[in-house]
Amino acid sequence: MSQSPPLHPDLPPLRDVINRHGLSANKALGQNFLFDAQLLDRIARVPGDLAGQDVFEVGPGPGGLTRALLKAGAKVTAVERDRRCIPALAELGEAFPGMLRVIEGDALEVDAPALFAQRPHIASNLPYNVGTALTVGWLSADWAPWWASLTLMFQKEVAERIVAAPGTDAYGRLAVLAQWRSTARIAMPVHRSAFTPPPKVMSAVVHIVPADEPPGVKFKVLEKLTAAAFGQRRKMLRQSLKAVPRAGEAAEAVGIDPTRRAETVSVDEFVELARALS
Repeated sequence: MSQSPPLHPDLPPLRDVINRHGLSANKALGQNFLFDAQLLDRIARVPGDLAGQDVFEVGPGPGGLTRALLKAGAKVTAVERDRRCIPALAELGEAFPGMLRVIEGDALEVDAPALFAQRPHIASNLPYNVGTALTVGWLSADWAPWWASLTLMFQKEVAERIVAAPGTDAYGRLAVLAQWRSTARIAMPVHRSAFTPPPKVMSAVVHIVPADEPPGVKFKVLEKLTAAAFGQRRKMLRQSLKAVPRAGEAAEAVGIDPTRRAETVSVDEFVELARALS
């Protein structure tokens, strides 16, 4: 059994840290701060036992989720673009010696895989303006990926697109990308009132775990198929797939009716079609 990490009851309340450092959420950076320690602890439990595990966090801000991850025993590497938050994170590093590494920079530019010897869990209250781009990058990585799991906070609408089933309005490229070689679920909803300042929309935490990659499928082919199919999602496949050479014939060969629309085609069917074209 792993030993329970110390709880560090001497940590000052997060609101006090923010006031002392004169911090406020930066709208341009997509920041919304979470203060509810119980909620943050629940999020930190989503990936499972983190004692002694590496965790990669994007946009920790003043360190609310970072605290919860450190209390869970994780060794955290955090990338923060907002230099105003660096002193507050440095204080947190002093409270958890040797457990927090802070990198000042843009997560879209940092070579994250190079930071870890083992596969880290990624856990983050993602900045809204880069959340989807980062997630698509992580899901598009070589398989098995460099990360062990993703525990990510999104706007509820984006979260629903990630876990969507065929035949629903939310189902599209993001659902296929997330589900063709991983499992995705909404771990918990988060009310807008939990944030400071409260965003205009509700949020949700999504948990994604990599699975085996289906054999004989090239990711680039699947990417082209979904781009064409969902780029004209109201049109029949025989029309929308014209942009992909041989896709129409391949669809009929694997038993997909060309009069169907993209939103009715399951993830497994897209995989079969991509395999036929790979």
